[in-house]
Amino acid sequence: MTVDDLWFLADEARQRAEQAYHRLRRSHADADYLEPVHTRRVSRPRFRTLASRVKSTGTPYGVHTVVRRRDDEILLVRHEGVDLWVLPGGGVDGDEGFTEAARRELAEEAGITADYGGLAMATRVDIRCDGHQTWGVMPVYRARADEAAELSVNDPDEEISAARWFRVSELPADTRDRDDLLSWYDHVAGD
Repeated sequence: MTVDDLWFLADEARQRAEQAYHRLRRSHADADYLEPVHTRRVSRPRFRTLASRVKSTGTPYGVHTVVRRRDDEILLVRHEGVDLWVLPGGGVDGDEGFTEAARRELAEEAGITADYGGLAMATRVDIRCDGHQTWGVMPVYRARADEAAELSVNDPDEEISAARWFRVSELPADTRDRDDLLSWYDHVAGD
């Protein structure tokens, strides 16, 4: 009988996720952020990919930024790989920190810089496949952009086709984690 190597990978990923989550909580101990939980049931190859990412960085889907302009607009980018509007963000490269990765991804996917104000969400992503499970954290930072900031997509992965501001009351129905964004906005309305 052979032991399934996914069990070992899932365990190593879980340990790294714990470390990343606790480091994130310590560095934002005074912040008021949401902690949504999502479960993703995936295929065996996708489980291996996501668990490998978590083992490397603690996060299966990288880091993201919810960028506000004015009080009632949020920046979304069109991700062709998932055919959804999403927050700008992506993977953590090498020894890059979470905030550093978020800033880089924002510049690549929307062509702007923003004033970062801390953590908006620390989303727990539970990943499951055929009796295997692990989890990772997905940090979502909050930032404000200048009203005159001009959007331009320069995504080296060529997954992002557009960047656009949306009124919170008019977020597209095909916005990934739309309910989380609306809950966060209600939580911080008036900031």
